[in-house]
Amino acid sequence: MKIGLKRNVAKVLTYLACVDEATSREIEMGSDLRQPEVSIAMRELRKLDWIAERDEKNPGKGRPYRIYKLKKGLYDIIDYLETNKRAETEQVMTKIGRLKELKSS
Repeated sequence: MKIGLKRNVAKVLTYLACVDEATSREIEMGSDLRQPEVSIAMRELRKLDWIAERDEKNPGKGRPYRIYKLKKGLYDIIDYLETNKRAETEQVMTKIGRLKELKSS
C-alpha cells in the first residue's frame, strides 16, 4: 500500500501471488475483504491487465463461477510499480526545480 496501491488491490494482489488460482469467494476469505471490495480490486487489476480469469461450471445447478489468477509475474508487477514511482518522483523533482528557478529570478 505504501508504494501506491489501494489497500484492497494490495490485499488481493498479495493473496493471488500466494496461490495458483482462486475463486472470488476464496479471495474474500483469504484477503479478509468483503465481496464488493474484492470486485472493486478485481476491476483495478483487470484495468492493469494483471489477472487472467475463466469461468468454470458449477457442479450443481446455478451459474458458473469465475476463477482468477495472476497473468503477470510478481516481479513484472513490482517492476511496473517501481517504474511508475520513479516517473512520479522525476515529475515532482522537475516541478521543484522550476520553483527554485522562479525564486532565484
